[in-house]
Amino acid sequence: MAAQHPTPPQAPQPLLFGELEMEILSWIPAKPLTRLKLVCKSWNSIISNPHFVKLHLQRSPKNANLLVTLGEISPEGEVSVVLSSVESFIRNPSSTLTAQDGCHSLGVRGWVLGSCNGLVCIWDGNEDYPHDFQFRLWNPLTGFSSVKSPPLHVKSDASFGFGYDESSDGYKVAAVYINYTDNSWETTVEVYRFGSSSWRNIDSFPAFPIAIEEDGMYVGGTLNWLALQNTKGGVYDWGAVTLDMLVIVSLELKSETYKQIQLPNGIDELPSHMPSLNVWGYCLYLSHDYKKTHFIVWQMKEFGDEISWTQMLKISFQHINVELPLPLFICGNGDIFVLTASNGDISKIVLYDPRVNSVEHINILDKNHFAITNDYVESLGLENVTPMITKIDRKSAKELDCLNPMAWLQEW
Repeated sequence: MAAQHPTPPQAPQPLLFGELEMEILSWIPAKPLTRLKLVCKSWNSIISNPHFVKLHLQRSPKNANLLVTLGEISPEGEVSVVLSSVESFIRNPSSTLTAQDGCHSLGVRGWVLGSCNGLVCIWDGNEDYPHDFQFRLWNPLTGFSSVKSPPLHVKSDASFGFGYDESSDGYKVAAVYINYTDNSWETTVEVYRFGSSSWRNIDSFPAFPIAIEEDGMYVGGTLNWLALQNTKGGVYDWGAVTLDMLVIVSLELKSETYKQIQLPNGIDELPSHMPSLNVWGYCLYLSHDYKKTHFIVWQMKEFGDEISWTQMLKISFQHINVELPLPLFICGNGDIFVLTASNGDISKIVLYDPRVNSVEHINILDKNHFAITNDYVESLGLENVTPMITKIDRKSAKELDCLNPMAWLQEW
């Protein structure tokens, strides 16, 4: 009988050369990659591949960069955006906000609605039709911009939100506006998916959106607004609001349905001023004053889990020497809180480090200017969605030395 010989163990399959190239390139920051596309055709093909773009986004550093919107409070005030690392901003906010490099003008009627996966949603108003709004996607790194959405005509106060719908691998804008009739009100909610041809009506908002001038906060595939439940009239007095009326309304972009999230149990009385919702580092934050003496910030560690509300900060106004600050952003896991506050003619940046209980005030903007920040991650997205592309921002392209990224390859 012939001897049986054991089958030798299978050696792991080596990566093919193209796969190895993709693996290495996926760890390189986005900005150098835009230049590496010009090295050879194979690299251009890899870097332009939608699968590679998603892989690279997953491996890009999170919570490391900011998109700062700078505006002037006047009818003719111009809006601009500045890209900055969190580290640079904390080290020198003044130079960040006055930087010329990396500063992009949005004009008088432009505004940043939000940022997601390295794409920024810009809404453009129309001077001739002030109630009409159009939206577009823009990648500040590459300069690519999508075609504008169809115009949305809004007759009353409106709030907008921007986010990513993973189920359709698409980006959506939601518009919430209030229709008043006598002493009652109702809401209209419309949704636009980039790349589609029209806006769609969905179910109306299930509560009264009290901060209608605030944008919906995107986190975990949802847009979130503060609202009042069980209110009858469209006009309300904050002094008549009770704590149990306050709720967070969350719109899931996948199903386009709502759910309500309760505020932290630790809030035992109605704040003197309306609370504020923010998102940093993929977490929802709620901030408010307490008895007009302290400033409190809560973090929802697991989105949708009301038990996960955790108090991140409670500090006296006296200690930070401002009356009513607003969070600009939070660095890391509450390592440094960056707040804004107005002091008469000057708007301040307040840096608070709870580790050493230190407070630093930086006067950078006068009362006619303001700054708002969004989380931002550098991405190669949008360039690959060819039907959506309308133009390349020449300023961004010039900064990348690739006004026409394919020109050199076409000549080669």
